[in-house]
Amino acid sequence: MLSSCRRTATLPKPMSWGTLTPEARVVYILDQVRAMENEMLLRIKQQGLDITPRILIVTRLLPDATGTTCGQRLEKVLGTEHTHILRVPFRTESGIVRKWISRFEVWPYLETFTEDVAHEISGELQANPDLIIGNYSDGNLVACLLAHKMGVTHCTIAHALEKTKYPNSDLYWKKFEDHYHFSCQFTTDLIAMNHADFIITSTFQEIAGNKDTVGQYESHMAFTMPGMYRVVHGIDVFDPKFNIVSPGADMSIYFPYSESQRRLTSLHPEIEELLYSDVDNNEHKYVLKDRNKPIIFSMARLDRVKNLTGLVELYGKNPRLQELVNLVVVCGDHGNPSKDKEEQAEFKKMFDLIEQYNLNGHVRWISAQMNRVRNAELYRYICDTKGAFVQPAFYEAFGLTVIEAMTCGLPTFATAYGGPAEIIVNGVSGYHIDPYQGDKASTLLVEFFEKCQVDPSHWTKISQGGLQRIEEKYTWKLYSERLMTLTGVYGFWKYVSNLERRETRRYLEMLYALKYRTMASTVPLAVEGESASK
Repeated sequence: MLSSCRRTATLPKPMSWGTLTPEARVVYILDQVRAMENEMLLRIKQQGLDITPRILIVTRLLPDATGTTCGQRLEKVLGTEHTHILRVPFRTESGIVRKWISRFEVWPYLETFTEDVAHEISGELQANPDLIIGNYSDGNLVACLLAHKMGVTHCTIAHALEKTKYPNSDLYWKKFEDHYHFSCQFTTDLIAMNHADFIITSTFQEIAGNKDTVGQYESHMAFTMPGMYRVVHGIDVFDPKFNIVSPGADMSIYFPYSESQRRLTSLHPEIEELLYSDVDNNEHKYVLKDRNKPIIFSMARLDRVKNLTGLVELYGKNPRLQELVNLVVVCGDHGNPSKDKEEQAEFKKMFDLIEQYNLNGHVRWISAQMNRVRNAELYRYICDTKGAFVQPAFYEAFGLTVIEAMTCGLPTFATAYGGPAEIIVNGVSGYHIDPYQGDKASTLLVEFFEKCQVDPSHWTKISQGGLQRIEEKYTWKLYSERLMTLTGVYGFWKYVSNLERRETRRYLEMLYALKYRTMASTVPLAVEGESASK
């Protein structure tokens, strides 16, 4: 049964689509819609139907985004035939909001944004969509409001819920309120989770965690925000609406290092310049003296949770690890300092640690790299050095870079907290590390590289184990097949069970009207002409 000949994915974050500043979440959405379009076209053909599918990615339009396409209303997604990005601006009584706004400050704009999006979608599709998917907290609220307004099947994909990223953020919400506005965010998450017809997670960890950690959704079952409200049954993690549908990496870009005929060897001079040149500039700092060593490689945002400074510290504290391997980290931007205070602090900490442990000669710090094609070949180049990928985050909801590294055949060490612990079978397709125990993590790395020196086949064994794990569970083909099937199942369930859910819907309407609106109205509106500081 094919129930979604049209589909709308909502993502009202001010992302820079197709520009020099994409983030992992943008890559995820673009890969998702490409896979979904292919699966929709296949099913339409198999069933002999004459239907043209449409997919819209809805995000915010930024009128002043010079040098980017963020000011363009409609943009076709590269590699698709029927998928477009639809951009709609934030609007207030004073007019269109032209500046970028932090994800923590979007709340007062979303209700009006939803009304404008509904109008734009109806005009673009000339009909209501069959499925609306929300991504991230703000996108999920917009998806929730749209689905309720249009009577459409609603899917929620929460990705990284802030509640698990910031411990005790519920109990001490007042302390964080001026900066993060968690009261709006947590209320939004509760509304979207309970309104959704079905919920997609990348791993089981996101739902119920494991014996050592609490799941992202599980953390919303019961919690207290003193002076605001107490949640006694926020979400039922045993509800059949929860489904695990794991994404993958774009295999036209990320493929094993061993596929020599597909390798982009023309990029190797650029990569060698990136890794080994003796020049300090805005793209890279510090030098690697010994080019013959394997490379420990890591790439992520430069924020506290990603813990790249923790990786540098554990490397700096272990002289034997420095003897065995070089360290390369890709994060931040040396030429364009961040306005984010957390990233500024991590930036300074990184410099301090490299100087404290005298790591120049052992460490290369490269600015964030946005060319996916070259990044993929960079993973494979690290494979050529017989190196490894390390993802040391304190918590990682899924771990897209883990998937990318494993898809390229790079042995991977990743955090035991969150999705990577489920992606990797410890000791078979990679290794789990505890980011809170840097000494143990560095010892594990030393043992791995010492064993590879004695027995080079050990490196190949772990590399092949990672590739096999990806093929079995983490591809976009598997993702799109499962999501299309779930859309049919839950679309039918919504049709036959609407009366049973009426009571829940009424309660959510009350929560939205009496709580969320009041909280959102307290978030300061952006002042045009001022630079963002968060």
